[in-house]
Amino acid sequence: MTLEKQNNSLTQESDNTHSQKFWAVIPAAGVGKRMGSHIPKQYLPLAGKTILEHTLSIFLKHPNINGIVVAITQGDPYWQDIFKLLSDEDKQLISVASGGSERCHSVLNALHSLSNYASEDDWVLVHDAARPCLKQSDIDRLIEQLNETNNGGLLGLPMADTVKHCDNEQRVISTVDRSALWRALTPQMFPLQLLISALEYAIKSNALVTDEASAIELQGLKPKMVEGHPGNIKITHPGDLQLAELFMAQTAD
Repeated sequence: MTLEKQNNSLTQESDNTHSQKFWAVIPAAGVGKRMGSHIPKQYLPLAGKTILEHTLSIFLKHPNINGIVVAITQGDPYWQDIFKLLSDEDKQLISVASGGSERCHSVLNALHSLSNYASEDDWVLVHDAARPCLKQSDIDRLIEQLNETNNGGLLGLPMADTVKHCDNEQRVISTVDRSALWRALTPQMFPLQLLISALEYAIKSNALVTDEASAIELQGLKPKMVEGHPGNIKITHPGDLQLAELFMAQTAD
């Protein structure tokens, strides 16, 4: 099936009567240089499947997710192999957008694609392709706590370790008060049009935004932090694969 047909099938699934919906966006155009692999890390094997397959499965199984947009690199030779393995029912839920040079460009491309059939006030959950251990209960908690807000928010974890501020030579300058510090995770969940506008503004301003919440913050808004599960790790280094397998072996939700 061509990418155009994939996208058309998802568009047809969205009916004309609108009630607020939830969509997932997965930027999967990165190359994962720190993994030291000859293939992008989202396609590395993990517990019998690729990392990306596990990540997709999380959202395909969730009853509140209406569809998924995956941003991939043009000419990606691995995506079609994954798509062929999906059931016909799951294929109807997935659309594809072109990846960009940075994460923010990939996400924005996916959002523009999504806006062809989603409504401006629909919710979008942006999730890292390399976070395959996300729990269904974390998605539930995110939706429950943010659904009545206007500014959206994200999963995160309070800082548990002592935090040091260092100079350019890695000498400690001071110990940072960690009481108000959190580690940002994904998904990060925002209304569709709000996130489009925020990312467009950030890119136009040449602002360095490493996640969606940063773009929202540039608008003067305050996303809500929702505590997530510590097993929601991002696979970045080779040793993370073994850690992810351990988390997957634990009792499911």
